[in-house]
Amino acid sequence: MTAAAAGLEGLVVAQTELSSVNGTEGILTYRGYNINDLAENARFEEIMYLLWYGALPTRSQLDDLNDKVRHHRQLSNDVMNTLKALPRTGAPIDSLKVGVTALGMEDPDQDDLSQDGLREKAIRLAAAMPTVLAAYQRLRNGDEPVAPDTELDTAANFLYMVRGKKPSQTQADAFNLYLVLLAEHSMNASTFTARSTISSTSDLYSAITAALGSLKGVAHGGANMMAMNMLIEIGDPAKIEEYVDESLRTKRRLMGLGHRIYKTRDPRVNHLMKWSEKVANEVGDTQWYQLAHNMEELTNHHPYFTERKLYPNVEFYSAPLLYNLGLPPDMMPGVFALSRIAGWSANVMEQMEDNRLMRPQAEYVGPAHQDFVPIDQRG
Repeated sequence: MTAAAAGLEGLVVAQTELSSVNGTEGILTYRGYNINDLAENARFEEIMYLLWYGALPTRSQLDDLNDKVRHHRQLSNDVMNTLKALPRTGAPIDSLKVGVTALGMEDPDQDDLSQDGLREKAIRLAAAMPTVLAAYQRLRNGDEPVAPDTELDTAANFLYMVRGKKPSQTQADAFNLYLVLLAEHSMNASTFTARSTISSTSDLYSAITAALGSLKGVAHGGANMMAMNMLIEIGDPAKIEEYVDESLRTKRRLMGLGHRIYKTRDPRVNHLMKWSEKVANEVGDTQWYQLAHNMEELTNHHPYFTERKLYPNVEFYSAPLLYNLGLPPDMMPGVFALSRIAGWSANVMEQMEDNRLMRPQAEYVGPAHQDFVPIDQRG
């Protein structure tokens, strides 16, 4: 048996039609559509449809999906009361784990793993998860949750539920762009977790709860939070060079720079940079965008980063964008999940089309043989 590389590097565990990541050339596609075309032209609901049904929707198909999404946004009293009972000191992404579990527990068809059944559950989760996260954010701040607005799309409605007022068109479009860009990204850690979980013939809610646990890690979906915390710690553009040098000297990781797959600029970064600047200018707070931009300028000419091909990743400009939209750093991993639910659920559907339990092997490297010693004769 040949052992896999650390982190399963280079190991192919599935075939997929959902997304393709060319890290050498910096190309990302969803079902063959280049992310650059989708980023500036598609609404997030169109991306959900594309991933779940295999094609971009017609107007009537999109209208039908929107009707279903808006119908499922409202939480039941049981789910809302569950959120109200949670400690106010937890990570917001953990409220999503609780909320998704509660949604599953009240679904009489929880175990329906047919393609149609999975799509209906995916719609329900994509609709309800923003309500869960927004409700918990308000509850922990001592505010009452805001009911969803059926006149708004997913992006605008979430910002409205968090802040209690409708966002500007620029802010709604910026958040929609974020949702489009992060919806799917091949076999990342949380997607692998979702597919592995459903492979045991579990249920979609369990797969998504498991994926949320994986996404929470700072090496994955928690990186946006850490990138924003880094910018806050730096605070002053004049301190960037000192911070970078100290980080290299002490081996402190610079969050938002470098990617396991991309060895060139992440294709999503240009869009996030542009919209981060737009939102910063609109809200009158350019400090965080400017810090990120200045830091990129420095690292673009720094031999340590150029030699190792370390470029800004999707979290680098996501952080100031989300922050200027009124979303605090510890909320950002949960916000990531509001986008990735589209890709996770699509991967679960794909896994169940020809499912086989994922059962990899581990190479045992412990002692070959040890004699048992009765307890009163030990040590």
